[in-house]
Order: sequence, then structure tokens, then C-alpha cells
Amino acid sequence: MSSELLHSSDRVYVVVGGGLAGAHAVQTLRAEGVSARIFLIGDERDHPYERPPLSKDYLAGRTAREKLLVHEPQWYAEHEVELLLGARVTAVDRAAGQLELDGGSRLPYDRLLLATGSVPRRLEVPGHDLAGVHYLRRIGNADVLREAIRDRGPMVVIGGGWIGLEVAAVARQAGAPVTVVESAPGLLGVLGPQVGQRFEALHRRHGVEVRTGAGVAEIVGSGRVEGVRLVGSEVIPAACVVVGIGVRPLTDLAQAAGLPVDNGILVDATLRTADPAIWAAGDVANAENDWVGRRVRVEHYANAGGQGPFAARNMAGGQARWAEPPFFWTDQYDLAMEYHGWADPARSTVVLRGGAGDQTWFAFWLDGSGAVTAGMHVNGWDDAEAVAALVESRARVDPRALADPGTAWEAVRAG
Repeated sequence: MSSELLHSSDRVYVVVGGGLAGAHAVQTLRAEGVSARIFLIGDERDHPYERPPLSKDYLAGRTAREKLLVHEPQWYAEHEVELLLGARVTAVDRAAGQLELDGGSRLPYDRLLLATGSVPRRLEVPGHDLAGVHYLRRIGNADVLREAIRDRGPMVVIGGGWIGLEVAAVARQAGAPVTVVESAPGLLGVLGPQVGQRFEALHRRHGVEVRTGAGVAEIVGSGRVEGVRLVGSEVIPAACVVVGIGVRPLTDLAQAAGLPVDNGILVDATLRTADPAIWAAGDVANAENDWVGRRVRVEHYANAGGQGPFAARNMAGGQARWAEPPFFWTDQYDLAMEYHGWADPARSTVVLRGGAGDQTWFAFWLDGSGAVTAGMHVNGWDDAEAVAALVESRARVDPRALADPGTAWEAVRAG
């Protein structure tokens, strides 16, 4: 790092994290007229890119690498955003207002955004480090996994969440035999058994073998994976294993700097940390959300894409409060789904609209007062706005009318 940089007297805004939240944050800082020097630091050498296609179209070979980029590479220089790619921040010195980077150089900051994201949780069983065991988080992971799928050898996916099921769908469509192993009683426990069963049926219809309530004892092989041993000694043959058992927010920097951390970096509804010069956004932020009514940490694309600019506007002087219903989507085979809201299925009444064999169907989660706290549509694009409106307004509904596909959306609200 140059001495000019280290001794600059300019105001300096720094964003740590080269993902979607960070890239949108620096864009917004410039759009808001911030005249300070702006740095974006990412530990990957690739320019900031979007991650959702890694388990969908990019993995399937339908999207080119350059299409994943948040901005064209030249955009950063054109907007005077100074990129430090392949760089790692090793410490935040809050007292001095400086970052320490690997190699020992230091970078001053006046305002700092931590958008460090998350990393996959590791499966700690014997054989976890064999060749052919994959995690999917970065573009390089997707490149390697794509080649493994093209070999069409048997694949075992450990984890029945979104990443695991999206990878399973891509692999099956490529002709690979796939087994999904989930330790919980059903897939997609975050949505509850009624919805999870429909996704399980979808995958079974496409030839995926699904094992629920199954623990993994060992990944077996000699130098390279040959199978997955379940608790109980059964071995499922595998030429490729994909582990998708959740992620861990990257809070190490914040914690070492003395910032409050609990399942993410704790921030208020302006996305500001306990330090008035530091904000956090995206996967790593456990944020007060005025729409949800409490603190939540959300690991989805829309959250990162929204919170990055939101934090940037507050860094530029705003005082807005985060109050957005969480949103995410998935594509699996011929199924496209969008989910709005935040609900605990164990504490909710789940209402399904449409039969299990229908191409288009809906699910809603109601609280004790009959208000809609979350809703999703499957292939229901003509009704997507109606679903979102019920969630955003927390509409109180008549569950029987809501479950009836013949009842118009405007008639499902309770009197």
C-alpha cells in the first residue's frame, strides 16, 4: 500500500467485503454525493459478483461468468472506487480509526462498513477432507463442482436446505444420480413439514433419493471419496459429495475489535454498530428490523442487495430505519418460488392454497391473531403481487377463504 494512501488527509470511507452488499454500498455512496475516498476491500481476486446463480444457472452452465459481475470491472475506476482485491483485513483498530491488512499495512477510515458475509459450516466427520468433497460459496467452488456434475457419477448431497436442493436439481437435470441426506425429520425445516413434504415430493419425482432423519457418520474413500456412511452403517456410493449444512457469519473482525456479536454483528435499525463510525450489512448483520419487530439475521440475496445501499445512505448522513420484510426465491427443475416475510413454522398456522399435485400453489403462515406474517407462491407469477401485499400489510385473513383457490385475493381478508 502506498505511502500516499497511508498518509492521506482526505476523509476515507471503507467497505470490507467484496460481495453484493459491499458493491452496492460503494455505488450508493457515490450516488449520494460522498466526496471522500472510497475503498472496497475483498479477499477474493474476482470483481464483486452475485452468488445466487452459483447453485442455479451458472452451475448448470447456462450463465457466463462475466454475467455474474455486479459492475463491469472498469466501473470502479470510473467512479473513483479504489479496489483492494485479494486482500484480507486482519484487525480493526477502533481507537486509531485504522484497519490492518495482511502484510502489515494500515488503512485509515472515517466511516467503515463491515459486509464480510458468511462461510459454509464444515462437516466434521472422518473423511471430511477427502478429494471430491465440495462446499459451494465462491465462484471457484462452482467451477469445480460443475466439472464433477458433468462426470455424472453418483452424488450425495448432505443437507436438505436451499443450497443442497438447488445443487441436487442441477445435478439431476445433468443426468447424475443424486441422494439427499438430511439429519432432520424433513427437508426445509425452516418452512415446516407441510411445505417441506411438497419439495421432497418434487425431488422424488425427478429421481432424487431422499433420506431424512439420517445422520452422517463418515465419508469413506482412499484419497478420494467413494461413499457416505450413515449412522447405522449403511454406505451410500458417491463419486462426489456436496455439503450444505448452513453458514456461519464472519464476525471475527468485529468480535476482536470489541463490537457486540451474537449470531452476527449486532446493529440497530439504522444498521449502525455500537461504534458510531462502523456499520454492518448483509449476511453478517444481526439487525433490528422494524417490520419484523425484533432483531433478525437474514442470509439471502435481497437482504444483502438492500442493506448495502441502506447502510451507505446512513453512512452519508441518513437516519432511516430498516423495516423490510425478508424476501428470497429458489428455482428447482420447473419450480420457481418467491417467499416474503418472517415466520416460525412451529408457532404459526400454515395454510396451503392449491393441491400437492398442482403446478401452481401457495403457502401462508399466520400468527395467533390470524395475521399473515409470511407467504410464498410456487409458479404463481400472476398472483405474486397479491401474496406480497398480504404479507407487507400483515393482513388478518379468514384461513378457510385463504385456502380456497376459488376465493379472490381481495375476499380472503377477515372482516
